[in-house]
Amino acid sequence: MKKNILIIGGSSGIGLQIVKKLNEEHNVFVANRTNESLSGLNHQYIKVDVSKETLDSSYLPDSLDGLVYCPGSINLRPFRGLKPETFIEDFNLNVMGAVRSINAVLKNLNNSSQASIVLFSTVAVQIGMPFHSCVAVSKGAIEGLTRSLAAELAPKISVNAIAPSIVNTPLAEKFLNNESKMERAVERHPLKKVGSADEIANFAIHLLFNSSWMTGQILGVDGGIGSTKV
Repeated sequence: MKKNILIIGGSSGIGLQIVKKLNEEHNVFVANRTNESLSGLNHQYIKVDVSKETLDSSYLPDSLDGLVYCPGSINLRPFRGLKPETFIEDFNLNVMGAVRSINAVLKNLNNSSQASIVLFSTVAVQIGMPFHSCVAVSKGAIEGLTRSLAAELAPKISVNAIAPSIVNTPLAEKFLNNESKMERAVERHPLKKVGSADEIANFAIHLLFNSSWMTGQILGVDGGIGSTKV
């Protein structure tokens, strides 16, 4: 049975992989600033900048079975070099964008017999990493939002978050764009690899369709770096 799924930030990286995997078998709605990379994929496009705009839910069906919020940022800089405005910008994209989006479609999600929300955190919330203060602040808020909404929206809507380590996507390209950087990233992880957008997309899809007995969870898909030292 086809499900109605909304992917926010589905034009690149993990979001794009989710769209590619779902577009043939489900009704996929993609909310994003641009649509160029989605050419040829079966989807309905909604133009929005979630960092400062509210999604127009009139483009969506009355019943929505899943929402995946993919936008993110990686500002890895020393704390002393970060301006307060940078924290605010990241918070607007990572947190307030998610808040506005969920609020805009909450009625649609409640009209489903069993809906699922999937958010994204980072392993840097669980373990302290230098130069990660900006991303850890906003993603830490996402983890709090995940647990609070899971309690509030149960039993009809499950809410879970994925907390990956570095994933080979356009967003992380500058940290993996030569052999030396890639080797250092690989060596930091017990499983001796960096994540792929395909792997994380598969896990997000699992949460969309197979999380009826799971909610309020922050799930580390991180090559072991968040829980294992070797």
